[in-house]
Amino acid sequence: MSSPDPQVHEPDDAENRPEHGDSAHGVRQPRNHAGPRRNSPVIAVTGAASGVGAALVRRLAASDEVKQVVAIDERRGDCAAAQWHVLDVRDPAIAEKLRGSDVVVHLALDLDLETDPAARTAYNVRGTQTVLTAAAAAGVHRVVLCTSAMVYGALPDNDLPLSEDSELRATAEATGVGDLLEIERLGRRAPRAHPGLNVTVVRPAVLVGGTDTALTRYFESPRLLVVAGSRPTWQFCHVEDLVSALEYAALEKVEGELAVGCEGWLEQDEVEELSGIRRMELPSAVALGAAARLHRIGLTPSPAGDLAYTMHPWVVSVSRLHAAGWRPRWTNEEVLAELLQEVAGRHTVAGRRLGRKDATAAGAAGATVALLGAAAVVRRARRRRGI
Repeated sequence: MSSPDPQVHEPDDAENRPEHGDSAHGVRQPRNHAGPRRNSPVIAVTGAASGVGAALVRRLAASDEVKQVVAIDERRGDCAAAQWHVLDVRDPAIAEKLRGSDVVVHLALDLDLETDPAARTAYNVRGTQTVLTAAAAAGVHRVVLCTSAMVYGALPDNDLPLSEDSELRATAEATGVGDLLEIERLGRRAPRAHPGLNVTVVRPAVLVGGTDTALTRYFESPRLLVVAGSRPTWQFCHVEDLVSALEYAALEKVEGELAVGCEGWLEQDEVEELSGIRRMELPSAVALGAAARLHRIGLTPSPAGDLAYTMHPWVVSVSRLHAAGWRPRWTNEEVLAELLQEVAGRHTVAGRRLGRKDATAAGAAGATVALLGAAAVVRRARRRRGI
């Protein structure tokens, strides 16, 4: 339970790729080996032992603009340069661990598809409440929260792209989005409840780079499900770009509500051409009805609300980060290529991962047969339950 998207790991070749973030052209300037500057901040990171948190801790620890990194998680991570505190972010004792920090980046979230929804919400909301209150009590002047561009909602009348000030029109019908909306609400309230505390919110597009979400699983299917009459658009955000944007926010080079992602977007036809995966088009009532039934009886982890994000646009502008000099290192095409490499060999139908035997059958027979098989499972389950 330690990253804004579940099961996030650094890409295997991450250390072989040049870092970016300190110039408008994405090239990190040489380090000043004299050490941190006199007024450099102390930055605390929650969810610091893995995923995005671990990557951010390493980046901040290597920066000559940071005095000290305080790393907080339920286990110790591998960055020896950080000052580690092992505890649950819901523990009020975290206030003492944050004392002396200037900025807190809160990344201890659980958005795992397999987590019980009630437990997930309890962890995410209580953890954020505790961190915000503890930060204020410890004299921290800024908290950086990381949610998702999903909070804008995926709707047919959305602007392309959405401005960062656009109304948050999402509902709680998709995985984890209700938690993210509540986290955003807590972030808006915190400065009023705790004068002197500032909150910056970072909202990444579809996050890729060792992630496992309903949206990355979409590309594990033998066919790309397209709902008839919809207009899917795809904007990705590589984990490396998210980390560099979080660094900008932590160093207070930019503030407010920030969207982060690749430049522009891909239409569904472009995605199909680049991926080589053909579509399977279904009427809206059939697709949404099947998704709802499969989730209701526990066969798939994704609620029907997740489908909206593959149907309607929710592309975001990244103008505030651009104005501060930040640029994404990755393009949508490059991130999609990396995602396809990551999911190669995995097989998912309707959000449910298939075992090797099932995957072989699905690959041979195609998505239609796989969905018919899922429907048969639904019928058998309903008969057993007497529905």
